[in-house]
Amino acid sequence: MNDTSTPAQLQARIEALEIKASFHEDLLETLNLTLYRQQQLIDSLQATVRQLGERMPEAGPPGQHNLRDELPPHY
Repeated sequence: MNDTSTPAQLQARIEALEIKASFHEDLLETLNLTLYRQQQLIDSLQATVRQLGERMPEAGPPGQHNLRDELPPHY
């Protein structure tokens, strides 16, 4: 800092710093909200994957068919 700065110059620098701080606070709030929404989406997707994993044993191993689900032969 220059020792010959006038009070008006110091006031202008303080205002510039306050403006930057305000923008940084707004950016931080925006990023926090974005992060919160992404975490909600991740939680939802994990629950969906868990539910699908629980259903897989009900479907049986791949390649195994239930005879009731097959169409009758055409005559």
